[in-house]
Amino acid sequence: MSRKPTRGYFVRGHFVAEGSELDQELKRDAKGGELSKTDLKKLSERLQNLGEQLLTLPAGPFDRLGLDDRLVDSLAEARRITNFEGRRRQVQYIGKLMRKLPEDTIAAIETAIEEQHRPSAEATLQLHQAEQWRDRLIADDEALTAWLALDAEADVQQLRTLIRQARKDAQAVKERPGEAQRHDKAYRDIFQHVKAALARGDGDEPGESE
Repeated sequence: MSRKPTRGYFVRGHFVAEGSELDQELKRDAKGGELSKTDLKKLSERLQNLGEQLLTLPAGPFDRLGLDDRLVDSLAEARRITNFEGRRRQVQYIGKLMRKLPEDTIAAIETAIEEQHRPSAEATLQLHQAEQWRDRLIADDEALTAWLALDAEADVQQLRTLIRQARKDAQAVKERPGEAQRHDKAYRDIFQHVKAALARGDGDEPGESE
């Protein structure tokens, strides 16, 4: 049974299917960029969500974002509201105020929120250090002595037990060829132990203590 051909048209040598996103975009452009009800709803939801995420930012960046006083005051009021329904209505109001912002301001807000949620360089370095120490502790007996010289709060017996178990788990995987590699609880617990010590300021990069 032959398939019914897709209805559409060609624009600059490219086929545009009727009802597709490109088709709708071209039709909007033909109307001077007028948004459909669906697009308006999506835009409203996007800006309301963006306004809610603004509440996660400290008040300091508001000045450099160029937000008007009414929006800044509305954000401060939303932070004070503890009632769920009252806060929901306030966030909706913030969304309405966001619609009046120019596109470059909205782009600046999105960038600020992205930077806020991006891990800091220090946090990323600590994760890499924790991974290195974990692998070194499992692979090298002498690494435990080096680590204990740096982490005064370490539970030596527990750490030794975890290292032994992690080595057993790794050996068991080697003896089952073809099985997907997975890391067991001891492997993860060593990482958490080391990461916590690094966050306290203990420990250092592997090799720097020697």
